[in-house]
Amino acid sequence: MAYPTIELIAGLRRSAAQLREGAPYAWGNHGSCNCGNLLQAVTDLSREEILAYAHTGTGEWTELAEAYCGVTDAPVDWLISKLQEIGLTPVDIHNIEYLEDRAVLNQLPGGFRWLKRNKREDVIDYFETFADILEKKLIRNTHVDFNALLPEKELV
Repeated sequence: MAYPTIELIAGLRRSAAQLREGAPYAWGNHGSCNCGNLLQAVTDLSREEILAYAHTGTGEWTELAEAYCGVTDAPVDWLISKLQEIGLTPVDIHNIEYLEDRAVLNQLPGGFRWLKRNKREDVIDYFETFADILEKKLIRNTHVDFNALLPEKELV
């Protein structure tokens, strides 16, 4: 599963909120599909820019992530590198696009169910549940040494 980062959690939540508020959604469009909406939430790119960048590669997000090469500096590779920088792997990118990570599906409100990759409400549920899982994982993995944060007492 994805590495939990504040950027990824915030991006998933922002994307879900934007979709809930009526952001353009079309599963067959790289700029306004599941990954396209997430990229809009974590970058300053518009759906048109994401679409143009994605079209410098071949295939859907799954194929683009599998073909990623960090050396070429192709626009599509920048998109994939951005998704990886916020904590996603190629498998996560595939799962976001097809809404099929079993760990996320098992934690959906109301219990496990299969989601439709091209249904706005299902994407919102998936993004929010994925963010919840990552947030809990981030909190679990975060250790704060509160003693180090307290000022030292002066000895008299």
